[in-house]
Amino acid sequence: MIKLSNPIIQRPIQRGILSLVVKGNPSAISTRLYSKQHIFTKNTNYFYSTSTNNESNREKGKFWWSTITTAIIAGSIGYILNDYIMKSNQLSLTDNNLLSPDHNIITTMPKDNENCKDKSTLPVKEMDELNYNTNKDDLDKLIIDLKNVLENNADNFTTTPGDLKQHSDSDFNTHHPMDNQRPLIVLFPHSTEQVSKLLKLCHDANVPVIPYSGGSSLEGHYLPTRYPTISIDISKYMDNVIKFDKTDLDVTVQGGVPWEDLNEFLNDQGLLFGCDPGPGAQIAGCVANSCSGTNAYRYGTMKENILSLTVVLPDGTIIKTKKRPKKSSAGYNLNGLFCGSEGTLGIITEVVVKCHVKPKFENVVVVSFPSIAQAAACTSNITQEGIPVNAMELLDDNMMHLININDQTEKDDWIEKPTIFFKIGGNTKEIINELIKEMEKVSKKHEAINFEFAPDEDAVTELWEARKVALWSVLDSAKKLSKDAKIWTTDVAVPISKFSKIIKESKIEMNKSGLINAIAGHAGDGNFHAFIVYTNKQELEKCEIIVKNMVKRALDAEGTCTGEHGVGIGKRQFLLKELGEDPIDLMRKIKLAIDPKRIMNPDKIFTIDPNEPQYVENEF
Repeated sequence: MIKLSNPIIQRPIQRGILSLVVKGNPSAISTRLYSKQHIFTKNTNYFYSTSTNNESNREKGKFWWSTITTAIIAGSIGYILNDYIMKSNQLSLTDNNLLSPDHNIITTMPKDNENCKDKSTLPVKEMDELNYNTNKDDLDKLIIDLKNVLENNADNFTTTPGDLKQHSDSDFNTHHPMDNQRPLIVLFPHSTEQVSKLLKLCHDANVPVIPYSGGSSLEGHYLPTRYPTISIDISKYMDNVIKFDKTDLDVTVQGGVPWEDLNEFLNDQGLLFGCDPGPGAQIAGCVANSCSGTNAYRYGTMKENILSLTVVLPDGTIIKTKKRPKKSSAGYNLNGLFCGSEGTLGIITEVVVKCHVKPKFENVVVVSFPSIAQAAACTSNITQEGIPVNAMELLDDNMMHLININDQTEKDDWIEKPTIFFKIGGNTKEIINELIKEMEKVSKKHEAINFEFAPDEDAVTELWEARKVALWSVLDSAKKLSKDAKIWTTDVAVPISKFSKIIKESKIEMNKSGLINAIAGHAGDGNFHAFIVYTNKQELEKCEIIVKNMVKRALDAEGTCTGEHGVGIGKRQFLLKELGEDPIDLMRKIKLAIDPKRIMNPDKIFTIDPNEPQYVENEF
């Protein structure tokens, strides 16, 4: 059956109707064929006669009335047909796309829009199936071309099994690849320009790319879910400080600079880097995963510490998001777009980072409480009182026990109760002492069982060390239990008012499981991490249930499924539950606008393939 929306039928009907009205002169049709106000806007002289002969005028009048009557009937038919067409194709005669360049006659009709390209959002079910180039000859040529960009220097790329495995997985990941899921090659570019050339080649060849820097992420962020995959690692050579401006308090660095190295560089200048994520993290990864750490309470997360980014887009285009102003209302916030994008929109090669003035004096206060609830209530009270602190970190009783038994610090007699570690700073010792007095008053209100602070600089380092070795203490306990033991590390964040409740309920479930577990939290911003040790499939299944319940509690409390670890593969379904379909569909639409071939870190954050292989979601 032929539809009336078919242009072969549609055009003659429309032309015929319009021709009747203009007496066989289609060129008289107005640019706007139809509007609410009028149908014709020019050449209306066809309806009038200039003859002085009355008889002739009467004959012509009859003719015109006959023509008008016919036109009205034909127009009615046309209106009905147009109404049918609009319902079928969501098109009307007002659509300028129906007109030819000379605006006289209808010449083309748009195709059916099956993928809803005219919508603001994009559900995955309306996307085309994801297909990459797997042709062996094409891939062989691509590898040759990629090596040529890197001057065929063997130091600039690797295909050794150990290196390929390192760029696929780590012991900390919640999801793990299968043995055959490895990148074809790992590339080590030296500059933004080389990254651009590499990405352009992969884009033209339709081959996926996974960016890599420190490899410290936890949710399967750089797991190669698709074949083939190219890994681009900026950590080996792109690890330089490009420019430091002490007056403006900013520093420009390449993406492969480790954050600890940057902090050490800044410390020599009396400054510091605001974020302090896990050991080994590098600046590009800090941006891509929107990191934070123990200092976020005072100095903000990575989002607040970026002035500008240099990003290579999937097709090789190089963009700079801003210059170096401390504030700007010029255009879209592209820094915010790429921060937290997890390598799905491009490769971050340079970052202009804010620097913070390091306090002249700093101390650490350690306070133990009878319960998690009392410890959390104390932190909330300190925030409400407006007492300025640089960090508020919570370690639960299990974590304090693990620190003691694993000899991770010189001090091995920590009170094994929920403990808050406060870091405070100021320009004078008098300010520090006054802050300590205020904190002690608040702590006593919440029944603190121990309150101590560092008498000297060495003690400051010793007291804070317990917080920094928390993860390693859990790791040591896991390896003592079994050489096959692994750790599931996860995080959630909730409003401060719900912090103690969610931690308490999560701890009860974790302790009932019989698995080694501990909690460390950034109490100042309602973010906490759970560490759970498992050794076999049954224990892994217990972990899954615990984590799902923990995330559900956080979402029910108007929190988030991840405060700083990111989504990767491990938390895609949780993100969907947190935000709902429409926001995810909007992210997918943005992704496709920037990365239409979907080559950048596929399958991370949200699904991009309506026929996604089942293994992508179930790689443990």
